[in-house]
Amino acid sequence: MDVNKLKKQLQIEVDTAFLYDSIASIQTDISLKRVLNSLAEIEKGHAHHMLNKIVTFDTNYQMPLPSSTAKFQLKVGKLFGYSSIISSLANIEKQFAVNTIKNKIEQGEKLTGFEHNHLNIIEAVNNNEALNVSGGLLSKFESRHKSVGGNALRAAVLGSNDGLVSNMSLVMGVAGASVSNDTILLTGTAGLLAGAISMALGEWLSVQSSRELNQRQIELETEELEASPEEEKKELVLLYQAKGMNAADAQKLADKAFESPKTAIDAIITEELGIDKDELGGSAWEAATASFILFAIGAIIPLYPFIFLDGRSAILLSIGSSVVGLFGIGAAITLLTGKSILFSGFRQVAFGLVAAAVTYGIGTLIGVSLAG
Repeated sequence: MDVNKLKKQLQIEVDTAFLYDSIASIQTDISLKRVLNSLAEIEKGHAHHMLNKIVTFDTNYQMPLPSSTAKFQLKVGKLFGYSSIISSLANIEKQFAVNTIKNKIEQGEKLTGFEHNHLNIIEAVNNNEALNVSGGLLSKFESRHKSVGGNALRAAVLGSNDGLVSNMSLVMGVAGASVSNDTILLTGTAGLLAGAISMALGEWLSVQSSRELNQRQIELETEELEASPEEEKKELVLLYQAKGMNAADAQKLADKAFESPKTAIDAIITEELGIDKDELGGSAWEAATASFILFAIGAIIPLYPFIFLDGRSAILLSIGSSVVGLFGIGAAITLLTGKSILFSGFRQVAFGLVAAAVTYGIGTLIGVSLAG
């Protein structure tokens, strides 16, 4: 048994319970508060069970406190809204479910069909309109994209990262060739626009394709409902049971949903496909606009010093600004990965500086060759 792996898993359980408790504390809806508190208690139970395993190998080991990453997530949630944390918890629950199924298969145990219960519950919480997601900058943006979970946050972080790293590499490459400020600004601006337009087009195609796929799935489910309504009802009953309902309540809820074809297909779309029929995966134009803006914000960071400085001063300020931006993006990535803030921040800085150094070196060689 890998004790270090158990300790890492224990920390995840402690952090998850801490986040559940913290989000529950700000809820005004009693039912939602009870669900979140119950999930927290379950995670605490898992943590104590894991600690008992660890102390058989390390007798002095104590229950850890919530990590700095979890506390950072909570602070960001207070500012930007709590949907990003709920989405992160959903990813954790998904991994727990995958690991549970994998372990049962390896040990020859029979699957019960309830392995995804926690994931289904937390996804239901994420879609609950009573969830308090009060916050500043991203709360409205996140609420428009609940159907895609944490994708809005992921797009924000990775979009700005792509803009910063790609344009920093481009600017450093041109600066290495010892060209004029006007050339650097022209090249950097062209890179900014080209990259932002490419990102926007890619995001538009991605979301639009997702919308079309969802629409096709709805059409197929409608055809299946018309062909075999009883089979579809049985599937819906099983799904309700997998979410924790007893057989009688699941049957009653399915019977009610199947009182008319419209309510039946609405229930199937929501429960089986997990699709918001009104949004079908979000607006392609909103996603494209957000990607364009976020890429441009990242790309302007290494470029702006050349507007009012030149030579070595402009290069040093560009690198310094980019380092700060890269560390901030690395810290933000911890909301998605759960890694240490310092580790992710410095790793992001290292990768960015390596890319800039390579292109600067290549630019210098090209500049020397052309001059010779």
